[in-house]
Amino acid sequence: MTASNDSPELVKPTLIVGLGNPGNKYHKTRHNVGFDAVDMLSRIWRIPLSENKRFTAEFGEGFPPIGDKIRLLKPLTYMNRSGQSIRGVMDWYKISASSIVVIYDDMDLATGRIRLRLSGSAGGHNGMKSAIAHMGTQDFPRIRIGVGRPKSASDDPVISHVLGKFAPNETKLVDEVMYWVLSAMELSFKEGFSKAMSLYNGRDANSML
Repeated sequence: MTASNDSPELVKPTLIVGLGNPGNKYHKTRHNVGFDAVDMLSRIWRIPLSENKRFTAEFGEGFPPIGDKIRLLKPLTYMNRSGQSIRGVMDWYKISASSIVVIYDDMDLATGRIRLRLSGSAGGHNGMKSAIAHMGTQDFPRIRIGVGRPKSASDDPVISHVLGKFAPNETKLVDEVMYWVLSAMELSFKEGFSKAMSLYNGRDANSML
């Protein structure tokens, strides 16, 4: 007996969400790497993003070089209400949570690393807390992009770190990670998200550049 297309191993993404905050103030900050990833996919796959008031988001749909139609989403609700936009797209297109990939920053991973998972908790990330609350489940794929821990001893080092920009020496690491995000997504269209997990988890750009 063959596995059904609903099994976690064979579920293929139909919606890719990048978490971040709108506005120039947050552009290219560590907290916005989810936005950056979706912008990169939009550019390479030639799927234009435009403001969609129904979803309170930048939204686009089209066909990547490999696979079926894909939808891209950047919530414009600010991070802690990201789930509202995701839920809107879920309901409008009747998309299951298991086929939604959420991309976001993670301080528990060093810059230059990514981690793919099929489910899990929010881990203290406000955008993921909102996503889980509005989706009604934590069983959906996600890609965590490492932004590292702050080294500063400032009054509020966590906020200043995630809302700060990557240092010049980190830029090449982030560029490599973005390439992995692209490759992992395209692989998941062909062979499922679990296959991408097996190939990209554990990679570290620090040891490759």
